[in-house]
Amino acid sequence: MIDGYGDVVTEISEPDVIEEALAVIDQGLGQMQHRELVSTDEVSNLLLDLRLLLITNASEPVPAPT
Repeated sequence: MIDGYGDVVTEISEPDVIEEALAVIDQGLGQMQHRELVSTDEVSNLLLDLRLLLITNASEPVPAPT
């Protein structure tokens, strides 16, 4: 499916994937919540982990960001 911006959009029908992604988010938030500064590398790593988790379980290919 393609959205109004020309990006490929996939539906995730696997509840386990969503639960795992939420667990990664919760873990990242828990680690960063008590800190005043968080490096861009740490945030990038968290986002890349989520992207990888969602892509490996998506039924359609998702283009890499440009």
